[in-house]
Amino acid sequence: MSSASDRQPGTPELTVIVPTFNEAPNVAELVRQLADALDGQSAEVLFVDDSTDTTPDVVREVAATAAIPVRLIHRDEPVGGLAGAVQEGLAASTAPWCVVMDGDLQHPPGLVPSLLATARDEGVDVVVASRYMDDGSSSGLANVTRRVVSSVSTAVTRAMFPVRLADCSDPMTGFFLVRREAVELDRLRPRGFKILLEILARHRLAVAEIPFVFGERYAGDSKASFAQGARFLTQLAALRFGRMSRFAVIGGVGALVNIAIVALLTGWGAEYLVAAVVAAELTIVMNFLLQERFVFADLRHEGRGPWRRFAHSFAFNNIETALRLPVLALLVSTMHVAAVPATALTLLVAFVARFTFHSRVVYRPRSRSGRTQLGVVGDQLVDELP
Repeated sequence: MSSASDRQPGTPELTVIVPTFNEAPNVAELVRQLADALDGQSAEVLFVDDSTDTTPDVVREVAATAAIPVRLIHRDEPVGGLAGAVQEGLAASTAPWCVVMDGDLQHPPGLVPSLLATARDEGVDVVVASRYMDDGSSSGLANVTRRVVSSVSTAVTRAMFPVRLADCSDPMTGFFLVRREAVELDRLRPRGFKILLEILARHRLAVAEIPFVFGERYAGDSKASFAQGARFLTQLAALRFGRMSRFAVIGGVGALVNIAIVALLTGWGAEYLVAAVVAAELTIVMNFLLQERFVFADLRHEGRGPWRRFAHSFAFNNIETALRLPVLALLVSTMHVAAVPATALTLLVAFVARFTFHSRVVYRPRSRSGRTQLGVVGDQLVDELP
């Protein structure tokens, strides 16, 4: 484990990483409170900013007179949202310890020294500021609905990762300290807000907690939204079940859409076979677009171009359909298998074939020399499973 004696001269012991999006009114007060809390300690503040307002200009102005070193990374292309910003901040830090906190002062700066002291005293990799232990509270959330959603999502998340989150009562918090060398940044797949969950689910880390009261925003508006909730659910599914589960969900949605299109077209007087062909082709296109966005988004720039990916996917799905239907007829008419189990069997084989083809052919990454070979389930490392 790194210690102060391991640091190069001039290297801070602690980097406070603050991901920001349009937080200009909060910057000066946040830096002032952090400077007071960390007075006499070797620390810096690193803003990783995705703003479209004047936040980066304000950070530069504050940095010029601040009592603590302040750095800025402004991202014109904010890949990965807040979690991606934290990942970039961790990569840019040279300190042995990093604290991650919001820029709106709902995370109390005065608690940062306690996070660092707890890590030193208990010899852990992560110290979580928890709203759900002892005297902690989530009262600063905007309303009762958000507090209920936060509590329920936390309970569900802990139930899905009972081992990795055994020592963490608040894996959804955005306020925590981490030993920088304990995190392998290449393992992270940042999505949306929940970077702590990403770190804990993909590593085996020693965790401690201290309670904190989630405060009111100092200024500005909350960035929470329905879209962020959807990203969280996608992240949760990816961490727990891997890429295949998302592929299956899209396949299920496609099946429902296929049925709806057939019902609509036959209701308008179209022949059943014509309706079935049209529905199949439209569903294949829809599924491809959804897979691009939600299943293989991280691999789109690894190999073939979009039109080649579409051509391979479209051709394979049509060939698979053309082969599957005669096999289904053979099972039912010749081998006397009941229609429902025969259909289920052929769909299961087709699902595995489609997933394998798309993973290994359509979205096959470029080879990288020297890549460490690890067992993979979807995009989840086998040795990371709880």
